[in-house]
Amino acid sequence: MHDKLSGTSLPKPSFLSAFAAAIVLALVHQYLFYGHALGVSLPIFVILFYTYMYVYNRDRIRLDSWMGKLLFVVIVLLSLTYALFDNPVLYVLNALAIPALISVHMVMLLGEKRHSWSEPSIIGQALSHLFYQNLRHVVTPFRMFKTAAFRNVKDERKRVLGKVMVGLLIALPLLFIIISLLASADGMFEELLSGIPSWIGTLSFGSGMLRLIWTCFFTFCFFCYLWGFVQPAPRNTEREVQSWHGLDERTNGQTTEYGGHSSVMINKSAVPYHEPVAIKFDPVITATVLIVMNLVYVVFVVLQFGYLFGAWEGALPEGTSYAEYARRGFGELVMVTGINFVLMISVLKWTEFSSNILQKMNNGLLYVLVGCSGVMLYSGYTRLVMYEEAYGYTYTRYLVHAFMIFLGLLLLIAAVRIHVRQLPLAKYYVVLALVAYLVVNYVGIDVRIAENNLERYRTTSVIDKEYLSGLSADAIPLLIEFSRKEHGAMDEFLQGRLMSMTREETAWPAFNWAEYRAQRKLHDYILE
Repeated sequence: MHDKLSGTSLPKPSFLSAFAAAIVLALVHQYLFYGHALGVSLPIFVILFYTYMYVYNRDRIRLDSWMGKLLFVVIVLLSLTYALFDNPVLYVLNALAIPALISVHMVMLLGEKRHSWSEPSIIGQALSHLFYQNLRHVVTPFRMFKTAAFRNVKDERKRVLGKVMVGLLIALPLLFIIISLLASADGMFEELLSGIPSWIGTLSFGSGMLRLIWTCFFTFCFFCYLWGFVQPAPRNTEREVQSWHGLDERTNGQTTEYGGHSSVMINKSAVPYHEPVAIKFDPVITATVLIVMNLVYVVFVVLQFGYLFGAWEGALPEGTSYAEYARRGFGELVMVTGINFVLMISVLKWTEFSSNILQKMNNGLLYVLVGCSGVMLYSGYTRLVMYEEAYGYTYTRYLVHAFMIFLGLLLLIAAVRIHVRQLPLAKYYVVLALVAYLVVNYVGIDVRIAENNLERYRTTSVIDKEYLSGLSADAIPLLIEFSRKEHGAMDEFLQGRLMSMTREETAWPAFNWAEYRAQRKLHDYILE
């Protein structure tokens, strides 16, 4: 790495030690903040964060600015307010101000382009390091570990084994989350897990798992933020670097004086060009991840078939009622299906094209993933139908139905994309989303909800009149017919609805056909 101002080479910190320190910092972060309100933990963490950034940037850091020193004092004193005072307004304001000030301060100390603290452009560079520079280094740890693992390996089989290990490492956290969700979603699968070591059978998506996810997430956040300063994004064009006083003596570029500061033009030939990082998954790693995930899914799906299609005839898990079966696991199954969808799209978009056999293997595994996801989606759909039959139909449940159908169609298109690699997936998804949204608008949700609830009444003699009376004007004609047949069962609610509608605006710009029709029918029914 080169100092952009002096042209001298700066040593790059050890990747492994920096990543290990990021893990330790993330562990401290979750220990201090997970489940706790801010207090003395904040100034402690601020000092640790500054220590982390200083240790791995000691050769790049600039400590000659009085404003930088002042800003550090301000940040530390602000963080101490959480340990010394208890003002709720400042509690919120400081929670926003401290991260913002730290971001600007880091740019002043470590930024590749020297800014005056009064220039608005420093905010742009701070945002760049928070987002762009951060995100571009998400794959850096994987690339570094891969390079270190295969540096002295020549045997091809060892290389493949290494890729399999990388795939297992990627699949492991996903596997823990998926197994916990599936165990929570289905009693039979949970019973199966109870037969293997107890620590697996008792997995839960609780505090321990959330702490693990928290630690992994912040490990990458801290490391990528650090590495954004160690290896910032290269610029391919000539750049103007401005600073106060004396830059012309430290550069070999041409200098032009503007008022009290210098402008230094640095040619792009002086800065090495690096190709942008392209995210690509090795096909062996992809195959390993898919095999591990599909093994769990196939076992789950086989168990589902034992009672999924017989649930209507009473083939439920022992000790489980229809309502409990319908309610339990619905959200988890939809969540797992969503995870599978993201996984499948990621594999389709970012996996390198490989040899014919390996490519066919990955395609087959993707089809298995689509099939298992389809069964899970159908299982969730049937559970929701049973739940609606037990508790009635609502807006939320109806829209969830629509979303599940939409997700199923997305899976079908993705399945076609597995075979037809030239299929423009994004275009099809955009078109499908627009059509689906149009259908939802024109299908008449209120009418469908009213019809289904009235049909449920004919079967169970149970109805929520108050909820039905709150449906839109589209459903009023159906409610009038129902009340007429049931000897005025809804008359009280319909009379109140007519009174509220007569008080509404009647000017022609506010004309609505459904409201006009409903008001006319209500008026005729009440006065007949």
